[in-house]
Amino acid sequence: MTAAGEAGLGRMLNVGLGRDSNETALAAARRHGSVFATAGCHPTSAEEFDDELAAEIWRLAQEPKVRAIGETGIDLYRESASLGAQQVAFVAQVEIADRFDLPIVIHARDPEGETGAIDEVFNILDQHRTEVPVILHCFLAPWRVDDAIERGWYCSFSGIVTYPKSDELRAAAARLPAELLLVETDAPYLAPQPVRGKPNEPAHVVLTAREVAEVRGETYEQLERTVEANARTLFDW
Repeated sequence: MTAAGEAGLGRMLNVGLGRDSNETALAAARRHGSVFATAGCHPTSAEEFDDELAAEIWRLAQEPKVRAIGETGIDLYRESASLGAQQVAFVAQVEIADRFDLPIVIHARDPEGETGAIDEVFNILDQHRTEVPVILHCFLAPWRVDDAIERGWYCSFSGIVTYPKSDELRAAAARLPAELLLVETDAPYLAPQPVRGKPNEPAHVVLTAREVAEVRGETYEQLERTVEANARTLFDW
């Protein structure tokens, strides 16, 4: 918390991933006034999604410090959950987000060179026609940035946007309208290039934000104001 504060972070969103981590995320939010939480079931844990976990997420969605549902979505990179189980868990969490008018945090990951997970995410959300804010967490689908813009979905850029081979991702960050832009850490993973290989932490989001500001032709201060305003709109903090 000290390093994050020194880096200028005023608010943080701690993401719930399933049966155990939802309560952990909420407990951290209760301990710290500047921390908020999500509640969900990560797609790689979708085989554990059942009526009991759905009821837990439903209950947590009513907690004052829970400000989003997820992360949920589709992951075809790992083989820890079947596509069918992921689809069921995803749709159920979209319905909970709709019921409580909360943003939904989306995870989509494909094997190298494939697009099945991101395509399925778009298909499910288009079929469901949800009206809550959609956040494409750790956005890695630059070829679909125009589709996201058309739908009014937020794209959140992680430390990957700072990596040398991420030119297409940087171009997508430059193209995105300011009102749909977010940055994140995905800590403890995906540390930005200057600290790559080390555990990530909230304070490192500044390095990602500086890279995004540069490719957009903005100052860091301009981008900071944009991201803060978008997060405030999304999470009501």
